Formats: sequence, structure tokens, C-alpha cells
Amino acid sequence: MHYDCLIVDDEIDLANMTCEYFQMFGLSCICAKDSAECLGLLNQNTIDILLLDINLSGENGFLLCKKIRETWDLPILFISARQSDDDVLTALTIGGDDYIKKPYPLSVLLAKVKIMQKRMSAARIQEPLEEETSLRLQEATLSVSVKGREVRLKPREFYLLQCLYDHKNTIVTKETLFDTVWKDTFYSDGTLNVHIRRLREKIEENPNEPKWIKTVWGIGYILETE
Repeated sequence: MHYDCLIVDDEIDLANMTCEYFQMFGLSCICAKDSAECLGLLNQNTIDILLLDINLSGENGFLLCKKIRETWDLPILFISARQSDDDVLTALTIGGDDYIKKPYPLSVLLAKVKIMQKRMSAARIQEPLEEETSLRLQEATLSVSVKGREVRLKPREFYLLQCLYDHKNTIVTKETLFDTVWKDTFYSDGTLNVHIRRLREKIEENPNEPKWIKTVWGIGYILETE
């Protein structure tokens, strides 16, 4: 499923109240109380924005943020009662996009989330171009044009698609994709699956029945061009 926000906070009552408030303003929202539940929801759903507390039971928010950044590329807004400048600096340095201190007015938190949504929308899809039948990659803008629709991609999404495009109509193994796109950084099958899923959501008419990026089970993927 798709959710606008995932709130990760072990203050369950506060998380649920925030979630209900967001839903009043048309944002779909879901909550997780710890790292394991968060990662499970990220693997099973499409999440646009993550609201992340630092003081979680078990793995803290800083460690969870680092782990998320290894696989997912989505805005992370830290929500925490920790007030020190060092905590704010750490959160932003390891991959957080913003930081708001508890207790926060729900209206202010909602405004920050809305701003993130607008930035994502502006970067995601450009106005349609003239109708085309081919798929064109534009490295200068990290975008792809599919039948006249231009879509901006995250850098790793673009290079993943570029690798498939360079070997179009032939099977590209997972190992080739890992070596080309991730090089020496941490990776897993889950990392690749998430990026393929996000690519399909952006370029396929029906991501559940892809016409471009096909899975070759146990081996890798193939980009079939027209």
C-alpha cells in the first residue's frame, strides 16, 4: 500500500494522535513503535515521508536512520524530545532532512510535512512532452522520458535504469547491477528489490504488471524496449 507518512515513535499515544490529525487533512498515515516494525512497513509498502524519533526501544533512531539510508531514499524528519544542538547536528549529518523538537504543535509538524510533499512533487514529475513511443534517458537531468512523460529519478534509480538500458532486451544479473550501481557499498537483494519497485512505480503504467522492467526469477532483470 501507499502511505504519505510513516511515524516511528515509541510514544504510541502521541504517534496515533499525530496520525489521526494528519488524516483529518487528507494525509494517509501509519505508525511503528520500533526499528523492526519500521523496516517491515518500509519493505511492504510505499512510504513518501518518514517521521522518526531518536529514543526508541532497542535500536535508536540514529542507527535506524543510517540503516534506512542504505536502502531507501525518502525524506526523514526527526521528531524528538532531545534538545541539544549536538543531537540536531547528528540527525542532519547522518541523513535527516529536518528536525523538530517535542513538544511540537501538530499544525507546525503538518506544515513541515506539507512542504516536503510539495518539494517531492516538484522534483518527481515534469509536464508531459510530445507523444513518443521510445524510452529516453537524460543523464544531465537524471530523468527519463517514457511515451512523452518526463520523470525525474533519484541518482541511484537513474543509474540502475541506465544499467538495464545499456543491456536492453538482455538479462542483467543481480551481480552486474550490484557491481555497476552500488559498487563497494552495502547492498542486499532487498535493496535491489526496493529500487526496482520504485522505478516501476515511476515509469510503468501498472507497476504490478510491468511492461518495461521484467523480473527473471533467481537471475536478475531485463528491460524490454519497444
